Amino acid sequence: MQQLIRNGVAIDDTFAEAFGMRATAIIITAPTLKWARQAAITMTGYATSVIGCGCEAAIDVDLPPSKTPDGRPGCRVMIFAVSTDELQKQLKNRLGQCVLTSPGSACFAGMEGGTPLNLGSALRYFGDGWQISKKFGGRHYWRVPVMDGEFLCEATTGMTREAVGGGNLLLLAADAEKALVAAERAVAAIGKIPGAIMPFPGGIVRSGSKIGAKYKGMTASTNDAFAPTLSGVVKSALDPEINAVLEIVIDGETSDAVSAAMRAGLKAVIDLGPKRGALRISAGNYGGKLGKFHYHLKDLLP
Repeated sequence: MQQLIRNGVAIDDTFAEAFGMRATAIIITAPTLKWARQAAITMTGYATSVIGCGCEAAIDVDLPPSKTPDGRPGCRVMIFAVSTDELQKQLKNRLGQCVLTSPGSACFAGMEGGTPLNLGSALRYFGDGWQISKKFGGRHYWRVPVMDGEFLCEATTGMTREAVGGGNLLLLAADAEKALVAAERAVAAIGKIPGAIMPFPGGIVRSGSKIGAKYKGMTASTNDAFAPTLSGVVKSALDPEINAVLEIVIDGETSDAVSAAMRAGLKAVIDLGPKRGALRISAGNYGGKLGKFHYHLKDLLP
């Protein structure tokens, strides 16, 4: 495979292959940012991959009081799924179990337009008849009594069919410590891009996968070509000096958001250099046959 060199880091001439998804967003507020984030983190738990979790979700951005509907600290959460029905199911369950339950929380639409998805309209029945419908400023809210006061929740939020899931970077390093340093730098840079999330733990994946497996019922299995301990027994994609690989998976509200996020991650790893971070950067794809979105690394280089 041909490579380009930037600041001593080898960049494979390859592309990340991504897929169309459906996405929505909500704004969670609370008395403090700590509690807004706690609700958001709980809501987005176990939402790393649609393969096993039903959806992919994470915090998009933190919001100061001046940027939220009720003038309190908050954060915008994004959720991605493969169908409208699954997205609505995941949104309802996670909102009801993780945001409604969180002290002082309120919830508002974080996306406009498209097919409306139920928020308060789905959770209002928890009020057992005591819930109150409220329209203000052209928007519809539900007020649900709870033990610390009331849960204010906008009736619906929007959905986009233009979302993209599966943008990715593979960071190849001499050891696990350097791979993690490089990945953390990339995550920090990507985290500044609005409209893009990294759904895996801390934004980082150690167990990159390939499609299919030799065991019945498995839809995905270990990406053996990038597993250092298997380099002597499989057709490996690794150079002899590579002993650790970490992946960053990116979902975006738009294709442009994924491009911007990958560009930011690439720059951060390249700027770090090979002595402290990655020796090489690659990306995962399926030969271009499965996903219509192809992000060529050479086109995203700083």
